Amino acid sequence: MKLLIVAAGQGTRLREKGESKPLIELGGEPIIERVIKNARAGGIDDFYVVTGYRGTKVRTFLDELAEREKLSITHIINDEWQRPNGLSVACAKDVIDGPFVLTMCDHLFDPEIIKDLLSHDHEDDTVTLCVDYNIENPVVDLEDVTRVNCTKNEISNIGKVIRDYNAFDTGIFYCTTAMFDALDRSAKEGDESISGAMNVLGAAGKARTFDIKNRLWLDVDDPMAFGKAIVYVDQGKL
Repeated sequence: MKLLIVAAGQGTRLREKGESKPLIELGGEPIIERVIKNARAGGIDDFYVVTGYRGTKVRTFLDELAEREKLSITHIINDEWQRPNGLSVACAKDVIDGPFVLTMCDHLFDPEIIKDLLSHDHEDDTVTLCVDYNIENPVVDLEDVTRVNCTKNEISNIGKVIRDYNAFDTGIFYCTTAMFDALDRSAKEGDESISGAMNVLGAAGKARTFDIKNRLWLDVDDPMAFGKAIVYVDQGKL
């Protein structure tokens, strides 16, 4: 199974930890290496990474990692990395064939989430988002997390500022080519984000949910989240 990792952004909130967010170390390993190893443990065997800001340095590291760990890592370059994250995903349209898992370079997760996601029966022409129904989760930064309003199976609304929500977006998706079509339509409507594409899919009845069942995940996007990540990494949980 293929995994697309978005690693193109600037990561300004973690600048004090390092100039290149994907290469900031946690427990002696760059964040992106930990993401790749967790995904591999979950059953992923083919990696695609979208780079942008300080991309040369990240790609050099990934080439070394691929050789050291005997991995298949394909580079995708987003020269317009300043724009919303949906553009980074759209850059993979002509590179990735068939279904793929999508995640971000700063999202750490229990590999069991990936195992369960891959064993799930997915419908053609849909995109599935792994959601966390524990909206009291103390690990989550409520001021930054993307919120989801959904039923057990479908998403009706997603965004950082929506008030009516019952789940959190973990940043892990199972995608078909429907994702690229939705990104294109959302961009034409003025929203180049992944959430914008998911809202397009939701309006068409094609956005699905997958319950992570309280398994651990963490978006490492600021110093506070970085501190939490260190604790979990030291405990061997991420």
